[in-house]
Amino acid sequence: MEKYSVRKQIVRMQVSEEGSRREKGVGLIVVIMILAFMLSVGLVLIKTTTTGKKVSANIRYQHQAFNAAEAGFDAAKIAIDGFFADSTWVNFDGLTLTEPDNIDLPTTDGTTINPNYFRCLTDIQILHKLDANGDGSPDYPNVLFFKWPYILDESGDLDPRFTYTAFLIDDEASGGTPDANDVLMVCIGTAGTGSNMTTSRLEIEIAIETII
Repeated sequence: MEKYSVRKQIVRMQVSEEGSRREKGVGLIVVIMILAFMLSVGLVLIKTTTTGKKVSANIRYQHQAFNAAEAGFDAAKIAIDGFFADSTWVNFDGLTLTEPDNIDLPTTDGTTINPNYFRCLTDIQILHKLDANGDGSPDYPNVLFFKWPYILDESGDLDPRFTYTAFLIDDEASGGTPDANDVLMVCIGTAGTGSNMTTSRLEIEIAIETII
């Protein structure tokens, strides 16, 4: 009986030690899982914060680009009003943009879509086409303003990051009865430079008012 009792006690001790090891192992796994969860939550928070900042910056640049496009419209309208006031212009005949690559025509032969039509191009593509050699000046006539800066930086100089471009398109170029008394004004605003540039485009129909 004594041997049996001792053996039984030893067995109990072994079971107790194995149970303790299992509990420690389970506890370690739980701790690792908690740490992993906390780490993943921290990474998500960091990613969310970073993404939120990027989204806020993008929204700000979009607003700035839109403001630049509006500034281009205001400047172009003032310029056009002046041209009509001093009789430099009497209508819009011959003053709309047709080049490069028939940029004002939606089709090449009446049925085939023209890939160079201004509405088939991004704003940046249009700007590159107008200044293919990259010298900062348009390569074609009838561009009212091209990458025109209008905001002063901290030193009082014009900030090249914020510009507007404006030109006129014949809205009857695709067909219909020609009318030299109305056109489509296109204004492209930019905010930023290079790969960080954000753009915005306005297309506004303007017409000569007939005063009776």
